[in-house]
Amino acid sequence: MDLPQTNYACGFDITRSSHVVLTVTDIAASRAFYVDTLGFVVTDETSDTLWLRGLEEACHHSIVLQKGEEAGCERIGLRTFTEQDLERVEYRFRSRGLPTNWVEVAGQARTVHTEDAVGTPLEFCASMEVQPRMIMQVAAFRGAAPQRMDHFQIYTPHVARATRFYADMGFRLSEYVVPDDASEGLVMSFLNRKGNPHDIVFAHGDGPRMHHMAFTVPEVAHLMVVADWCAQNDFGTSVEYGPCRHFGPGHARFLYLTDPDGHRIELFPNHYQTMDIEDAPVRWTVEMLNGQSGWGPPPPSSWFDRASTFVGRDVVAAYTPENMNTWAKASAVP
Repeated sequence: MDLPQTNYACGFDITRSSHVVLTVTDIAASRAFYVDTLGFVVTDETSDTLWLRGLEEACHHSIVLQKGEEAGCERIGLRTFTEQDLERVEYRFRSRGLPTNWVEVAGQARTVHTEDAVGTPLEFCASMEVQPRMIMQVAAFRGAAPQRMDHFQIYTPHVARATRFYADMGFRLSEYVVPDDASEGLVMSFLNRKGNPHDIVFAHGDGPRMHHMAFTVPEVAHLMVVADWCAQNDFGTSVEYGPCRHFGPGHARFLYLTDPDGHRIELFPNHYQTMDIEDAPVRWTVEMLNGQSGWGPPPPSSWFDRASTFVGRDVVAAYTPENMNTWAKASAVP
């Protein structure tokens, strides 16, 4: 199949995945999970909102938790390098018929709300308020000691459309998954800006929905410690999948957890570098991934079935009678 080609002359610079805004039903329970158990740093809080960041992060927040009647994901955040880049991004989306709205957001400079070609709600900003990095504050290393935001994975019935859209904005394809047969189509695509395998991943499934957000941790040993820490803090059932290793795309060792509202977070220590121009996208098939030999149990059914819905967005079914046999459900790999 012909892969979407990166547009290196798109006219603006999107630098990385930046933050996520989640709706939660119980702020106290969420604080107990993210702060007391996982060790996120509280930048600011009110009675109904928590702004959190990792120990390595100087930006105001990478997770925003807002109290609501129903759990959901409000939007995912991306950063541009300059305010001029932000203006050009807003024009790009608006000129393609996508809604844009300039908004005021706590802790951030001027921000634009929009959505991508498959309906994922997005938020772009060029800068945030600066906070002290906690990377050398040893006493602050608790639980997972999360370091920084790394990537998102999004379910959509339209992986190829999403891949073309982001490639045209300068994202590079590092790895991709195709069906076992010779039919056209993408099961998954891994797109990056910051020089490791992915900032945003699209996987075939009912959507748009957010499958997970991912944060780095200092070392592999932390994954076992986090599982123990969750059990000690009465979050033992939040350990969904892992510790284990992806023997397919990314190759990372990982742990997946779900918070009290079912939002999924992945913790992992590192990825490989993909910033060189000669790094060609790595091709996988569903059969190759299903045949990978490694250690650890397979993912539970919840890991395939559950994901955070986007607030106010309809979910489009990917597995209709017309396309149910196109790709096995087990193709929704990490």
